[in-house]
Amino acid sequence: MKLKRNTMLLLLPGTVLLILFLFLPLLSILFPTFFNEAFTISKYIEFFKDGYNLGILWRTFKISMIVTIICVILGVPTAYFMSLVSKRTRSILLAVTLFPLLTNSVVRSFAWITILGKNGVLNSLLLSLNIIKQPVGLLYSEFAIIIGTVYLFLPILITTVLGVLDNIDGDLIEAAQTLGANYFKSFTKVILPLCIPGILVGSMLVFTGTLTAYTTPQMLGGNKNMMLATMLYQEASALGNWTNAGVIALIMIVVTLLVMQIFNIIANQFDKRGEDENA
Repeated sequence: MKLKRNTMLLLLPGTVLLILFLFLPLLSILFPTFFNEAFTISKYIEFFKDGYNLGILWRTFKISMIVTIICVILGVPTAYFMSLVSKRTRSILLAVTLFPLLTNSVVRSFAWITILGKNGVLNSLLLSLNIIKQPVGLLYSEFAIIIGTVYLFLPILITTVLGVLDNIDGDLIEAAQTLGANYFKSFTKVILPLCIPGILVGSMLVFTGTLTAYTTPQMLGGNKNMMLATMLYQEASALGNWTNAGVIALIMIVVTLLVMQIFNIIANQFDKRGEDENA
């Protein structure tokens, strides 16, 4: 009982800070979306009746899924390779991997504007190789948002999967190779199933991060390719419509919670499968 009381006392300062600076401000924004003299959900009905809003919602979900898939395809083999090299080489590769996270998001976005612009590095290279006849409009598109967001969140997935790979017993790989499996089969048959929980956690972080990202979609996508976060900012700061901003905020929260629940269900299924196999 005493230990439980001490634990509650340790949690009290953080809990008070969360209530004062997170939950109460959030409730003050969400409350007007439900109460206008009486309880109503008309604001949410209006949101989902508007085709423009649904288009932004679909674009946000689609880009989040594409970014997550690309990060998994690129991140898992990279993490596996980093787990095989020496500690010194891994430290260098890890520093290079984490470098984008140490750079301000605005600086990163300006770098991609320089690369993807009509007079940018990529168009200049393609023109010099005679691959294209005139500059291609890569900037201010969904493609630019995807590229910039993958660059932003790929390190998160790599480090998450790498942490799981470090805990896998190396004897399993040696046993698989002793039985005739090459590196590719060892990866697909032994390593990949064991690191699926890490992949799911990393995917969840990438998806929710992309879903709520503001700076990169705004600077690389522009107003023609608006996402929910940029729409929320526009409603709150540019238009001063905090009620609509609250509607968008709650929709983003609900979508994020649903996606997290789906990932948790999938992760639990793999955990149960492992328990059944051990039994």
